[in-house]
Amino acid sequence: MIKQPYTKPALTIAQQIDQLRERGMAFNDTARAAHYLSQINYYRLIAYWLPFESDHTTHTFQQGTSFEQVLNLYIFDRELRLLVMDAIERIEVAIRAQFSFQLGHRYGTHPHLNSALFKPVWDHAGQVSQLSEEARRSKETFIQHLLAKYIEPLPPIWAVVEIMTLGQLSKWYANLSNGADRNLVAHVYDCDEVNLVSFLHHLSTMRNLCAHHSRLWSREFTFAFKLPRKRPQALLSSFNPKAPRRIYNTLVMMNYLMNQIAPGHHWHERLISILTRYHIDTKPMGFPDDWKTRAIWW
Repeated sequence: MIKQPYTKPALTIAQQIDQLRERGMAFNDTARAAHYLSQINYYRLIAYWLPFESDHTTHTFQQGTSFEQVLNLYIFDRELRLLVMDAIERIEVAIRAQFSFQLGHRYGTHPHLNSALFKPVWDHAGQVSQLSEEARRSKETFIQHLLAKYIEPLPPIWAVVEIMTLGQLSKWYANLSNGADRNLVAHVYDCDEVNLVSFLHHLSTMRNLCAHHSRLWSREFTFAFKLPRKRPQALLSSFNPKAPRRIYNTLVMMNYLMNQIAPGHHWHERLISILTRYHIDTKPMGFPDDWKTRAIWW
């Protein structure tokens, strides 16, 4: 394909609405649509109206498509991101606690400074250096107190873990050289370490998507975590292996971990509520037809 200059002009809000109308989209309330288009980038909404197009070349819409349908999907997706972020926060805080607790009790105050505990191919020295720089810049009073009072280059594991990002935590956990050490954390949740390592990697990408307000609905993720095959038994039948890159399996695993971390949280009820309230077709999210009958959602 020969590249050419982009010559299309910027459109006013009225012109955006006219263009969508010409392509077959209906507007029940033009003033309301104009308001939303002034607050939400036209290109951000494109992903939500693509499923309604009958011809992707001409961008014409299926008969009966309305702006309100597109907006409904967009608002649902926003609420889904907030719900997912709520679960990610709880899971991240819990894994931080278990990572520091288990390693601290097995290896003492500073296991993160012992390179022998980590895979030889991992740049342990570089990671310690990066964490040291973040500790130096940290505004947390407890971090500055520990750095000033003690001779070690980093605070003890139960303090330094609190300044790790989810991505860093995922890498420090995944690069423990001994599978038994990884299972110290995983077995708390009746998981195998290979699955928890994979899920935390996936979760860090999910968090980045949510932090940048990216679409979760109908997204095909670039990294699919390894589904458990042996444990926990209560969870195995609830996954959908036929849609490994869609969000359904992520939601299953999140709900399972939420059940372990925060019993009585009602997280899955909130998920079902927004799916119902916005009348969402769950197939683009990888939900199997019989998902409501699967054990994790009871």
